[in-house]
Amino acid sequence: MMQPTSATLCDIESMKATVFLFLSLLATPMQAAEPANLDPETVGFSSARLTRVTEFVDREIIAGRLAGAVTMIARHGQIVHFESAGQYGLEDDRPLGTDALFRLFSMTKPITTVAAMILYEEGAFHLGDPIAKYLPELGEMSLLIDGEQVAPNTPMTIEQLMTHSAGLTNGWHIEHPVERAYRDAALQKSPDLDTFIKTLGTLPLRFEPGTRYHYSVATDVLGALVERLSGQTLEQFLHERIFEPLGMRDTYFNVPAEKTDRLASDHLWDAESQQIVPMPEGLLPPPSGVTLFSGGGGLFSTAKDYWRFCEMLRRGGQLEGIRILGPKTVQAMTMARLTPDVRDNGAKEYPASHLYPGQSFGLGFGVITDPAQSQVISSQGEYSWGGIANTKFWVDPEEDLVVILMTQVIGAPYGDRLRFDLKVATYQALSTLGSSNP
Repeated sequence: MMQPTSATLCDIESMKATVFLFLSLLATPMQAAEPANLDPETVGFSSARLTRVTEFVDREIIAGRLAGAVTMIARHGQIVHFESAGQYGLEDDRPLGTDALFRLFSMTKPITTVAAMILYEEGAFHLGDPIAKYLPELGEMSLLIDGEQVAPNTPMTIEQLMTHSAGLTNGWHIEHPVERAYRDAALQKSPDLDTFIKTLGTLPLRFEPGTRYHYSVATDVLGALVERLSGQTLEQFLHERIFEPLGMRDTYFNVPAEKTDRLASDHLWDAESQQIVPMPEGLLPPPSGVTLFSGGGGLFSTAKDYWRFCEMLRRGGQLEGIRILGPKTVQAMTMARLTPDVRDNGAKEYPASHLYPGQSFGLGFGVITDPAQSQVISSQGEYSWGGIANTKFWVDPEEDLVVILMTQVIGAPYGDRLRFDLKVATYQALSTLGSSNP
């Protein structure tokens, strides 16, 4: 078999670029981006400069770094930009719709934390309560120090779960014996959250609770707490207490059969070929038939649905007359809660820590504490999170903004740049500053 020459490879790459350009140009006029609610100028945006958001997405698609994406920007509750671009997947050339369904992965975490805070407001627990008070299976977890099991000095608390400082981990750094134990336990293959918690209780802690920020399975534990306290599955609780009241009609752990044609395809960055490829079969949970309701990463949703969730938060816990949380609770969730020592201890792991410079963590959200150190235009008090497939949202109280990016590429080395490029494209389009509604 003949080996391709460098000239042939160049021709192939040139052809791929041409195809991506053709698809992008073809798809753009066919895609009915849902119209903005009003003229962007009336809420302090430049219509002309907002086109740079479109240009940014198109550039990524033409370069082959994304198959498709949906972007949304709203200010003072008014949508000024809502577009889809590209296609549903490398192997699904239908033009992507603005109503496409995406795996949220870790953008599930803020929703689960809101669910827990609903119960907190009802008096079900206090933030400083030991989690073992409600999930006794976790009461005997110990530290592994020099091969010896050692009891922690203090028990992990519910607030520590919400701030990823409970001493848990996720099994991603397998050079450490505790990480290998998490990986070998295959927690994410548990049939339900009860089994997940039972298995987790047999594993060691990674760190002394309360001493270090460390991204972990903590929000899955929080989902189990919601189940235990409410007597419902997390799926039932989220539907009844958040999705239905907020009109989030397209957010699920199990996507209905009649909506599966709206699922954006999953993609993986292939380091060897330096390109995105379709996700191999079996690496991700199916979109239906799921019984392990992962509060840390199991939901599917649309940009519009997730905007309604964010808009509820921006409005202090209520949307269209429906109150989910009290405004003081939202304020408490979106303030930085890590001490400098705890934050800095774990943030040294960046990017594995998932905390950017100038960012700390609240209850379920990353929170900007020092915009000058964040390495991109940001605002004090801005809160956000993202998913492993490069979904991203942020709420900016200072500028009264909600911004959402939906796409599906796991492992891409340009993930941070995508999010930063969207921030630049968004903020450069502002023509007036300040949160007051004109």
